[in-house]
Amino acid sequence: MKSELQRTLELVEKHNTWRKDECLNLIASENIMSPLAIEVFNSDMMHRYAEGLPYKRYYQGTKYVDEIETLVTELGKKLFRCKYFDPRPISGSVANLCVFSALTQPGDQIANLRVADGGHISHSPLGAAGLRGLKTLNMPFDHKEMNIDVEKLRLITKKEKIKLVVLGGSLYLFPHPVKEIKEILDDAKILYDASHVLGLIAGKRFQEPLAEGADVVATSSHKTFPGPQGGIVYTNNEEISKRVAQAIFPGIVSNHHLYRLPSLAVTLIEELEFGEKYADQIQKNSKKLASSLYEKGFQVLCEHKDFTESHQIAIDVRNQGGGKKVAETLEKANIICNKNLLPWDKDENTENPSGIRLGIQECTRIGMKESEMEHIAQLITRTIIKHENPEKIKEEVIQLKKQYKETKYCYTKN
Repeated sequence: MKSELQRTLELVEKHNTWRKDECLNLIASENIMSPLAIEVFNSDMMHRYAEGLPYKRYYQGTKYVDEIETLVTELGKKLFRCKYFDPRPISGSVANLCVFSALTQPGDQIANLRVADGGHISHSPLGAAGLRGLKTLNMPFDHKEMNIDVEKLRLITKKEKIKLVVLGGSLYLFPHPVKEIKEILDDAKILYDASHVLGLIAGKRFQEPLAEGADVVATSSHKTFPGPQGGIVYTNNEEISKRVAQAIFPGIVSNHHLYRLPSLAVTLIEELEFGEKYADQIQKNSKKLASSLYEKGFQVLCEHKDFTESHQIAIDVRNQGGGKKVAETLEKANIICNKNLLPWDKDENTENPSGIRLGIQECTRIGMKESEMEHIAQLITRTIIKHENPEKIKEEVIQLKKQYKETKYCYTKN
């Protein structure tokens, strides 16, 4: 078995070198934690168990875990300006499932976005919504504006009985019309999936879902918010918070992966200190990369709206062979992104969809600014439009990445 062990160690080392030191990581769903958050991630809590709420556990040996989780909860309420904050879901999809379980019954109908219109798979019949036994009604979507068509949705709400409206998504360029949708609903609640834009919400640069009318926010904790992978639910509604807590445990989550909590605490503290500057630079960088790619001939969506208000950029690459071909070619140049459905695609067209999706939160996290976005646009253009050898571009990417070794917008370890 020593050969398998050696192979395992070698693969981890190769991955670390490649993705950490040699790639431009433009996956919109990823980020990196700060050195302090990484340091406390590897603790004895990795091995421990805690069911239930702090100070009301079903296991002994959790007195320090209780304090950490309580601290996380208080920091979360402060950062996200909310009354109730629960960090126990172990992913964003699990957070969504917990809310579905708390606020719906099997057979209820929810309004969601098609995956091609930006909705997340957990909102769909294939994901958590389907697992809960929910019927899904796709909300009308304005392809040009890349947002929900409220007037068409208004007509639907007059005819259909909707229990829950799910906002937020996976491809997500602009704030959703939370206030306008709340005004056209009768009894339906609004779940806002903030997974992609949580860091922008923390930094007061996107929108305030609860203040605008959302009843509850479910989210992951590792995209524009640069924490450990996991999930969160927060709300200002006491009854919803109680129902969600019951759905989390004993319903869906047993032990909630305690080793996340110290890193989450560190990230919350750092976001309270540096989050606004980080979110501001994310927006500046995404707009600059989008405009630079547009000027170089790419069909970047929503030029008439300055392309984006989030960390994401959506590009129609049908003229360059489609999303699969472009993403795979860029990977050969160590530029990592993902193929992505666009609104005119069918949901099942996942093999080679029309688009790619770029996210700049990780490049921003290591100190890149507008001038580097111009450089990245040049590298992408040379690879995809000018058809330069990806191996040549890869060497330039490696040299560029050597200049950005330090994580920004966080406390130093000294």
